[in-house]
Amino acid sequence: MRRLFILALLALGATACEKTPPPPSIVDGVLEPVANPHGDPVPLPDPEQQSRVGRSPRRITVDQLGRSIEVAVGRPWSQLKDRAASMGRADYALVNVESTEPNLVFAKFLEDGAREVCLTQANDEVKALVPRVLTRTLPGTTTVGNLRTLTDPQVRELLVYLSTRFWGAPLRGEELTRWAGFFTQAATRAETINQRHQAVAAVCIAMMTDSRFLTY
Repeated sequence: MRRLFILALLALGATACEKTPPPPSIVDGVLEPVANPHGDPVPLPDPEQQSRVGRSPRRITVDQLGRSIEVAVGRPWSQLKDRAASMGRADYALVNVESTEPNLVFAKFLEDGAREVCLTQANDEVKALVPRVLTRTLPGTTTVGNLRTLTDPQVRELLVYLSTRFWGAPLRGEELTRWAGFFTQAATRAETINQRHQAVAAVCIAMMTDSRFLTY
């Protein structure tokens, strides 16, 4: 009887072992796989669907800025040489690398330069003292007439010409419409205070301080 009882206990133990799987074996030097906590990987964006592919725009150097101003406006910036070191030009004594990083100092000096060259050139063109560069598309062969009498197509022609001259790309669409409104308001104010050249200079300054004039 006692022998039958022991055999029954052994049979129950064998059944329990069959129902409970043995613990996984641990092998030294092998890491158990774990679930990815970041979820499914996100695929890289399709370059063909991106608005910009390749390197980021770079700011022009001080020397390039000087040449660009002279070509676009028709006269050099007289104070550029004095401002060049502060704007990033290397002196190869203390600074060996030309800086092309945008910063507040560069922006401030550029605005000063834009005011100088744009106001002077626009004033001389209105008074027929120099060949017309900024006002080339406006009516008249020498002096510039009342800007409030310009038609909308004439204003747009001027802005397309200037944007192409400054940026290498013409204004279009809604942006051209906004610039036309800006010029019309500037022209009205300039004629009111009898400072006709200021309307042309305002557009010149705005285009020269735009990022499209400074990057390539």
